[in-house]
Amino acid sequence: MSTIALPAPRARRRRPPWLRGGALIGVISVLVWAIVALTLPLWTPFDPTAPAGPRLMSPSWDHLMGTDALGRDVFTRALWGSRTSLPIALIVIVFSVILGTIVGAAAGFLGGWIDAVLMRFVDITMAFPPILLAMAITSSLGPGVRNALIAMVLVWWPIYARLLRAQVIAVRQREYVESAEAIGAPRFLILRRYVLPMAYTPVLVNATMDFGQVVLLTASLSFIGLGARPPSAEWGAMITEGAVSFYDWWIAAAPGIAIILVVLAFNFIGDALRDSFDVKEIAR
Repeated sequence: MSTIALPAPRARRRRPPWLRGGALIGVISVLVWAIVALTLPLWTPFDPTAPAGPRLMSPSWDHLMGTDALGRDVFTRALWGSRTSLPIALIVIVFSVILGTIVGAAAGFLGGWIDAVLMRFVDITMAFPPILLAMAITSSLGPGVRNALIAMVLVWWPIYARLLRAQVIAVRQREYVESAEAIGAPRFLILRRYVLPMAYTPVLVNATMDFGQVVLLTASLSFIGLGARPPSAEWGAMITEGAVSFYDWWIAAAPGIAIILVVLAFNFIGDALRDSFDVKEIAR
């Protein structure tokens, strides 16, 4: 008696993390902000530093988010703030990752007294809250965007140094690394080809999620007068202006909404990036 073979059930295809709810919203938001920052001078109707209407005008069709105490269009200035805050955050993250990679890789791979000296320096830096240390460094260098950028790099790189050091130590104990050492492969080659590629994933995820935190830190320094200086359009400085005109809520609302959107977008992307490298998520 013959048996009929039933077709195997189809495996349900899961969408990649990048195409799921929050992650897709985050990617679209970042792309929109990038396009706005790059093309804004071509289509913006108002000058961000020049009066565009009556002073302290409430939101209307002519001025979507009203005007500030000098008659400048608040919505235009909030958009122009992306040309300051986003590049600063990108530069801080890139240089912090580079410096943290050098220190963390050297400490984790070489070990010994080099590890002890470098990690004690990292511990001293991380003993202070980032905002307080950034304020102290910026105050000593002088207010301004460039000095605030330098201060944030000096504050942020130890995070990546400690994270990468832990990953390098874990990867270094694997058998294929020990095999490469046994056959006499150069140490720099082992680090570059066999250790760093396997240890770098948490750094990339952390860097993506830290982007929004750096935007917040940039705005915080400008809010207390240590970052961007008037009349430049920067989100933290605009919130300071809104704090002075407390009852004219729209002045601080526009940059506040912009900060929230950017922070949420990069948090969504960071979650998706973490899920894409998660073994349990891939196996589903």
